[in-house]
Amino acid sequence: MITKHLSSNAKIGLSLLAACGLMWACGGASKKSNTNDTDSSSQEREFGMQIVPQEPLATPSKNKFSKVQGFKEGETPTASAGFKVVRFADSLNSPRNVYVAANGDVYVAQARTETKGDGKKADSHNEFRSKSPNNIIRFRDTDGDGIADERETVLSNLSQPFGMLLAGEWFYVANTDGLMRYPYRNGKISTSGKKILSLPAGGYNNHWTRNMILNADSTKIYISVGSGSNVGENGMEHEVRRAAILEVNLDGSGERIFASGIRNPVGMDIEPQTSTLWTAVNERDELGDELVPDYITSVKNNGFYGWPYTYWGQHEDPRWKDKMPKEMAQKSITPDFAVGAHTASLGLSFNKADGFPEGVYIGQHGSWNRSTFSGYKVIFVPFSKGRPAGEAQDFLTGFIGNEENSEVYGRPVAVAFTSKYMLVTDDAANIIWTVMPERL
Repeated sequence: MITKHLSSNAKIGLSLLAACGLMWACGGASKKSNTNDTDSSSQEREFGMQIVPQEPLATPSKNKFSKVQGFKEGETPTASAGFKVVRFADSLNSPRNVYVAANGDVYVAQARTETKGDGKKADSHNEFRSKSPNNIIRFRDTDGDGIADERETVLSNLSQPFGMLLAGEWFYVANTDGLMRYPYRNGKISTSGKKILSLPAGGYNNHWTRNMILNADSTKIYISVGSGSNVGENGMEHEVRRAAILEVNLDGSGERIFASGIRNPVGMDIEPQTSTLWTAVNERDELGDELVPDYITSVKNNGFYGWPYTYWGQHEDPRWKDKMPKEMAQKSITPDFAVGAHTASLGLSFNKADGFPEGVYIGQHGSWNRSTFSGYKVIFVPFSKGRPAGEAQDFLTGFIGNEENSEVYGRPVAVAFTSKYMLVTDDAANIIWTVMPERL
C-alpha cells in the first residue's frame, strides 16, 4: 500500500507501540512481525528471541527477484499510526547509507552492487545500469521540516563507499577495499584523504559494504566486513579478516578481530543504556524458505557466532557435516533476536529523536532467495533496560507493489536519526525518506 498522508493521532500510535513492548516483555517468539508471511508457525521459526529453526531444506531453496518500479510523485511508504512520511531528498543515484553528524549535517554514501548483464537480479537492484556512483553527498535541512534545503557532493571517485563517521578533525569513509581518512575543518571535508587501512574486497553476492562506528568512549573504530562466500565453499583460507567485525585505533593501527563468525554484519549502533555494540546480520542462503533467519545481536568481545559451521547457536549446517571443527561449533553464540529469513536486514539504529518509542529500528532490503517476498520494510523491536522487550513490529511498509508480478516500489536500506526525525535510504527508488511524528 502507498499513502500520501496519515491521519491517526500521534499519541495513540505511540501508546500502542509502548503497550506492545510491555505485553511481550518476557521474550517469547514473535507471532506477527512480518505481514508478508501468513503461516503463524513460520513466525515462531523466524522471529524473536527463542526460535526453533525449520529443518534444513524442509522447503526447496527458491529464488524470487523483485522488479523495481519506483514511487510516483506525491507517493510515499506508510508509517505506523502517529507518524508521517515525506521525501527528504530524491532524484538520487543509489543512496545506500546515511550518517548524521553532531551539527545536523546529513551525509549519504551513494554506491551499489555492480551486477553484470541485464538479468532478473540486476532488475531488483536499481533502474540504473551504469557503474556505481561512488560518492558522498552532504545535505542540510535548515528549517527542520524533514526536507533537505541544500545538497553538495563532497567526495567523489571513491571505491563503493558505505560507512562514514566524524571523529575530532577527521572524516572517515569505509570503502569496500579500505578505510580512508580526510581532514575536517570548520564543517568542511578536504578531498586530500589517505588510506589508513586496507580491507578485503569482493565476495559472494557482492558483500561489499564496510560499515563502521566509534565504540562507546570514542577511542576505537569498529568495522564490519562480510564473508567472501555463502558458506565458506571456496575454502576458509579465503575468509581471513572476513565475516567479522574488526577493531582499530583512530589512526588505523592496532587491528584485531573484535568478533567473528558473523556472515555479513552491516548495520551497527551503540545501545544507549548499556553502551553495547549491536549489529544486524544477513545469514546464509540455499537452505530453504525459512532458513536461516537474519538477526540482530549484541556483539561480545571475542565472540564467535557460528558462520559457516553452525547457525542460530549450535545448529549444524549440513554442508559442513563431518568436516567442521567441533571446538568452533561448540562455542557458537546464539544471537539475541531473529528478524526473518532472507529479509536482508541491513540498517540498524536505536531511537535518538523525541516521539519515537524506545528500541531499535531495522531496515530490511528484502528477499531474493525465497518463494515469496520477505522484508521490504522497516521494523521496530522494543527495548527495555538494554534488551529486546517484545515482538518485532512493522514500522514503515508499503514498499511492495504487486507481488504476483514481482513488483516493488523501492527497497529500504539504512536507518538513522536526526534530533527530530528518522531517515531511511531507499537505494532502489533513489529516495531518502523522512519519518516524523505527525505533530511536527
